[in-house]
Amino acid sequence: MEDFSILIGGKAGFGIDKAGLIIANILNRLGYRLYIYRDYPSLIRGGHTFSIIRAARRKIYSHKDKVEILLAFNQETFDLHKNRLTDNAMVIYDAGVVKVDGLGGANKIVMVPAANILKEELAPEITRNSCSIGALCKAVDMPWDLLDKEFRNSFSSEADINLKVARRGYDAVEKVYRIEPTGQEPLPVFTGNEAIGLGLVMGGLDTYISYPMTPTSPILHFLASRSGEFSLKVIHPESEIAVILMALGAAYCGEKTAVGTSGGGFCLMTEGVSFSAMAELPVVIVLGQRPGPSTGLPTYSSQTELHFALNAGQGEFARLVLAPGDAEEAYYLAQVALKLARKYRMPAIILSDKNMGEGVYSFDADLSPEVRIDDDVSWDGKKLMFVPGKDNVIKVNSYEHDEAGLTIEDPALTAKMQERRLQKGNRLAEELEQCEMVKTYGNKDSDIAVICWGSNKGVCVEAAGRMGLKVIQPLYMSPFPAMQMERAMKGVRKLLAVESNATAQLVKLMNLHALGVDKEILKYDGRPFSVDELERKLREAIA
Repeated sequence: MEDFSILIGGKAGFGIDKAGLIIANILNRLGYRLYIYRDYPSLIRGGHTFSIIRAARRKIYSHKDKVEILLAFNQETFDLHKNRLTDNAMVIYDAGVVKVDGLGGANKIVMVPAANILKEELAPEITRNSCSIGALCKAVDMPWDLLDKEFRNSFSSEADINLKVARRGYDAVEKVYRIEPTGQEPLPVFTGNEAIGLGLVMGGLDTYISYPMTPTSPILHFLASRSGEFSLKVIHPESEIAVILMALGAAYCGEKTAVGTSGGGFCLMTEGVSFSAMAELPVVIVLGQRPGPSTGLPTYSSQTELHFALNAGQGEFARLVLAPGDAEEAYYLAQVALKLARKYRMPAIILSDKNMGEGVYSFDADLSPEVRIDDDVSWDGKKLMFVPGKDNVIKVNSYEHDEAGLTIEDPALTAKMQERRLQKGNRLAEELEQCEMVKTYGNKDSDIAVICWGSNKGVCVEAAGRMGLKVIQPLYMSPFPAMQMERAMKGVRKLLAVESNATAQLVKLMNLHALGVDKEILKYDGRPFSVDELERKLREAIA
């Protein structure tokens, strides 16, 4: 098959994520390019959770509505997702817990007696997913060796019992059809959060500080697990206020520092953001957006904090705000954020969300431009100096101050210092104008274009690409690339904006720069657009 999807679902606590990753890694060994969408409630156990593993011979960044294979671990999964099945789909289930009534057409049914196998092998309930993965591999004619290697790689302990029940599941079913190897070399499989973490490390990160908040918590877990390998300090303080203040302290000591949070945590950090600008202490903040206000839907996704990031903090000051759309861009822009935050001694914010951060991608490092790290010279041509040496004093001050850090209230000097802080933004914009701040995709001669940002990039590129439309994606939100946007929009007769919020936040930002949009396509239920859904909405908007 050229392009197919596998949905695996059950209760939270069934090991759905782990099973999805194992399936993805097995397909990766066959040379397929992957994207995984994860959907789960804010519960430790219980509630419905599922993953859609999409595999194709070409690079993909989004999921589709329909699935070719359904692994149902409970009745709820079958009932909720049977309408997603294609006409020739396959359902793998345990007859002891799932009834597949009403399944028609040419659908294939593969029954695996998982409950009996677990009972006979005295295996724990959590191994039910291993039994089903074994059945899946046999049903699509994958060699046992592939599964064996992946299980031994994925399970640091208890690989033997998982392999034992997987083998029973493998032997219990017959081959239905074959998923052919692609002949392509496997690529690393990363989440967007892991790509951000690796990008920070490549940018020279010394210290990562975070209080866990979905959807950026996995960055904390990932960097903590690799801290020895990367010589990192990874700290989990008691609150988000402590996070930002510790980060600024580390920056004062000359360390490249980043923090991770979501909207609620960023609220608490905002005075620290302003302090960063006034004291010229560089810090990178990874801001994972989620539906709000307040706690909102912690495990779902949105693009609701663009203007919050652009305006957070008291006073007027320049900042860098970036919006990667996939793992390669996350990896690249994390390096850019560390470099420019240090050079301009300002806060830099990376806007992420659950779809981008927890989405799983086939990662191709060749698609990420190289970032030249030059830590010696500041934006104004002066040698960077952070660490107080012997007999030296380097002052930082949240009060208005002169260039030596000494408190002032003189009106002329106050105005001069304010102009200096804003001048950084102008100089940063001039430097970035030489970079690719806006990307275009699809039919670049089309007079109809789709504009999007962040995690909507992948679904827009695929849906608009099917329709022969142009896609425009700004990577930088501050400084906003108005000139590059104008060039990208040249010849466009109709411009459609796609955003995951209710108020069209990118459209409002464009309007501030006298750039108009003809139609908005907005979604704000916490779920991402699928390719099929967005294509339907684009066709309606164009009609």
